[in-house]
Amino acid sequence: MNFLAHAWLARGGSDDFLYGNLIADGVKGSDLTAWPSEVANGIRHHRRVDAYVDTHPTVLSARRRAPKAYRRYAGIALDLVWDHFVARELALDRQESHVVLRSYRVLRHRPAPARLARLVPAMIDQDWMHRYADFSFTCSAVRGIGERLSGPNRLAELVPWLEEDYAGLEHAFHLLWPAVAVALEVAPDGETATLRRP
Repeated sequence: MNFLAHAWLARGGSDDFLYGNLIADGVKGSDLTAWPSEVANGIRHHRRVDAYVDTHPTVLSARRRAPKAYRRYAGIALDLVWDHFVARELALDRQESHVVLRSYRVLRHRPAPARLARLVPAMIDQDWMHRYADFSFTCSAVRGIGERLSGPNRLAELVPWLEEDYAGLEHAFHLLWPAVAVALEVAPDGETATLRRP
């Protein structure tokens, strides 16, 4: 799951909780004492969701279908593809999302961790979250991430597979997304969550 899915799953919490979910990929290590408690809860929440998704049988099956030479990069590509399907599910090609606008507002008013310092302003200015509804934009985003990694752009090499396996990936998403929703039990304050295994 990428920014959009994490924002949607964290929407019931405070702005601090949402912020933690949005910036978690830029935070290293398990010691989160430097962060306000609700932000730290958001970071932990994001990590629990990622751990659940990355080991879900549907995702493991999708990764096995990726070209063997690039399979180790498939998880990165799939994170963006899941956001594409979330955007389609929310009809973001036809309407603005309050969750997306709230996420941009939260990110504008707080500094991003160094690892995300260049990415976050671009995401807001170019409105990536709404634009993920366009699969060609999502594929361009996959290629763009590949350009930031060292060595050849292995993520770009995965794009033809994403295009060819679109129906299979869409089917996988429609199994995965409800499973995440069922597994994720958010407390009334939105601050804590437990994830049940599938």
